[in-house]
Amino acid sequence: ASAKFKKSARTVGDVLGKYHPHGDIACYEAMVLMAQPFSYRYPLVDGQGNWGAPDDPKSFAAMRYTESRLSKYSELLL
Repeated sequence: ASAKFKKSARTVGDVLGKYHPHGDIACYEAMVLMAQPFSYRYPLVDGQGNWGAPDDPKSFAAMRYTESRLSKYSELLL
């Protein structure tokens, strides 16, 4: 993952605008699951900020406080 981190709100906004115009919360929660190392065997999103804890996975911060980029696993898949 050599790209710079971007605000998660920007990523969610781009996805909503281009692909799925139905609600930012569902889109952001899907991205959170892809960033949590305890949710997927191979995390697809590399995140900075509070992405939740194993004992409370819904304790993640709002999208305006987190940043993300594709993980190395995602780059290999692409």
